[in-house]
Amino acid sequence: MTDTLTRTAPKRLSTLDKWLPLWIGLAMVAGLLLGRFVPALSDALSAMEVGGISIPIGLGLLVMMYPVLAKVRYDRVAAVTGDKKLLLSSLVLNWLVGPAVMFALAWIFLPDLPEYRTGLIIVGLARCIAMVVIWNDLACGDREATAVLVAINSVFQVVMFSVLGWFYLTVLPGWLGLDAQGLDVSVWQIALNVLVFLGIPLAAGFASRFVGEKRKGRDWYEEKFLPVIGPWALYGLLFTIVLLFALQGEQVTSRPMDVARIALPLLVYFALMWFAGILLGKGLGLGYARSTTLAFTAAGNNFELAIAVAIGTFGAASGQALAGVVGPLIEVPVLVGLVYVSLWAAKAWFHTDPYATESRTS
Repeated sequence: MTDTLTRTAPKRLSTLDKWLPLWIGLAMVAGLLLGRFVPALSDALSAMEVGGISIPIGLGLLVMMYPVLAKVRYDRVAAVTGDKKLLLSSLVLNWLVGPAVMFALAWIFLPDLPEYRTGLIIVGLARCIAMVVIWNDLACGDREATAVLVAINSVFQVVMFSVLGWFYLTVLPGWLGLDAQGLDVSVWQIALNVLVFLGIPLAAGFASRFVGEKRKGRDWYEEKFLPVIGPWALYGLLFTIVLLFALQGEQVTSRPMDVARIALPLLVYFALMWFAGILLGKGLGLGYARSTTLAFTAAGNNFELAIAVAIGTFGAASGQALAGVVGPLIEVPVLVGLVYVSLWAAKAWFHTDPYATESRTS
């Protein structure tokens, strides 16, 4: 990631970049083993929560997101907000298509397991505002577009999450003659999640660029400062994965068949949403960088919010909570794989070099 996140011209992958799937796989395994064989760690992580947010995991996400948001050229954000096709496409995919697709898949694959089904629907409602910045940057997407779309998702999350939860878990099942399970989520809980996982690193990233460029100039900021902080995005990602999987490691490893049942619709969901995003972007002529951004923001989900809501509403030992935990278990490796598919698609479908400067801002 150290080179991937800072390059503006083709270079050989660094060791960290080249073996990224391995590092993530090892982090997942380490977390699961810790959660399984060191249960005290899981209890300790659960005890360190504020407003449903685990403090250590929150710190890991902040460390992960800050370097990427510090790389955003905020003076280019205005150009993104003028791209009506991108903004409208993102809203449709995230808030109309995504929840509906997850609702359909949950009922198709888990008609006999209402707790897991409800957990999956909650995952589908929680649109990504955190790890998407990592996947997008690894795939050489448009950083400025990602910042804008993540901000829009955050606002919609505060306003629409409870409404959509009520619709998909109570109203729509009633219309279709299906079993219904309600969802009671406070706006404050959602707003706190958005503030922590987006507001803090976004403010820090903006302040870093503003102060750094004002005092040292853009060349120093991008050639000296950014390469120093760049690796910390990967360190934060791996740290977060270890803790997240340790938190529910015993539950995941002790119920492998349930995990498999939950995993299948998630695999279909992530693939469908990602391909829908990138093909829609290509069809609209958005270019590789923004099509990639559209794809990853559509496919990713805010697992922290989904897990917090499931635990807060149904309890830590509930099937809904397990479904929320399985979300990142599947999402992380799948979206890492889609990063490589995206880089391949840049040349095969868009006929462009994903590492070229132009592809980052097209």
